[in-house]
Amino acid sequence: MTVSLAILGAGARGAGYARLAHSLGSGRVVAVAEPNPHKRAAMADEFGLPATRVFADWRELTALPRLADAAIIATPDREHTEPACALADLGYALLLEKPMAPNEQEAERIAEAAVRNNVQLTVCHVLRYTPYSQTLREIITSGRIGDIVSVEHLEPVGWWHHAHSYVRGNWAVEADSSSMLLAKSSHDIDWLGHIIGKPARRVSSFGGLYHFRPENKPAGATDRCVSCPVERTCAYSAVRIYQRFLHDPVYQKWPLGVLTDDVSEHGLTQALTEGPYGRCVYAGYNDVVDHQVVILEYDGGVTASFTMVAFTELDFRKTRLFGTKGSIEGDGRSITVHDFLGNATEVIHTSVDGSASAADGHGGADTELMRHFLTAVATGVRSGIDSGPEVTLASHRVVWAAERARRTGTVVDLTPARINGTALTRPYPS
Repeated sequence: MTVSLAILGAGARGAGYARLAHSLGSGRVVAVAEPNPHKRAAMADEFGLPATRVFADWRELTALPRLADAAIIATPDREHTEPACALADLGYALLLEKPMAPNEQEAERIAEAAVRNNVQLTVCHVLRYTPYSQTLREIITSGRIGDIVSVEHLEPVGWWHHAHSYVRGNWAVEADSSSMLLAKSSHDIDWLGHIIGKPARRVSSFGGLYHFRPENKPAGATDRCVSCPVERTCAYSAVRIYQRFLHDPVYQKWPLGVLTDDVSEHGLTQALTEGPYGRCVYAGYNDVVDHQVVILEYDGGVTASFTMVAFTELDFRKTRLFGTKGSIEGDGRSITVHDFLGNATEVIHTSVDGSASAADGHGGADTELMRHFLTAVATGVRSGIDSGPEVTLASHRVVWAAERARRTGTVVDLTPARINGTALTRPYPS
């Protein structure tokens, strides 16, 4: 069965998922809703959509009887709730970009709509679906390293990626999107719960906006990189960051495709001269954190520490797991297992397709997510979907609790998530 798809939001993520579905041969785009006329027309042309299946507003699409088996929701973060609930009421299976919603109340509405209508809801926590994560989970559940006692986990966001998305880009201002922890690192908080296999009970957090502030602006710097006299000595020069991506077929789609529809030298220069991506990173427009640490305690006293930091290369996550019979070090590509009993070490290499960036589909994670989603829709068997409404609501609640802890300087206790007043007693099913 080929799954028919409606795409809500034809930006980088929506278009990327549409192309993945098409390339797998098991998904077919039949409708698009996108307010940007260029992006809307580009997707209609790419997938041969008739005018009757092309919409400037998602409400036009949901005003009609169901047009497809499933819908991919890749609208801005704060515009997930209404379309998700409307589509669930119409019976669409849903692939929803993370985060579910900017706050707990809206996320609960989405989860409730999916459960009430018995529609498949898959949230794009792509890290769960990689061969690396699946192999790591198998090693842990086999008992090879005994009981997990503690975990260290690092997300190296990447210096230029952070400047692109979280200083100059769509997620720079929390009021316009969400906190950095929810927008970017909800992946990691969710993944930790998935790997540890237990619900979090207490959380604390520390962090803030350290570097990308007006007081750190270099002497003589101007507000635009294209006219800045110190641009050539600035690591965060937009000119230097983006020019290296010209003529690269992968990076022309992202990040260059976010800046401009004209990915030429002229188009890039115009975008940096006039648009937000040419602003000085020290202009003071942004307010989300550039570093954060989250400390977690899970059922049974298991502990974990998570660090998100901007000042790195853009790379795969790094994790160290400490068990009673062994330990594991993982870098997103390979897994090194140390067995205490025999004092032996084994290195397991996993399949990785490309780099960790969104341009490369997060090293194949996006492809695996799409494969699982389309298979579940086609067969009606949801057992391969790890990031459904209950699980995702539970992990999002940990993120919101961590943000409360960071802002108040407290340790926040977590209670079980609820849908329709019923507590989720197994938020991390095996």
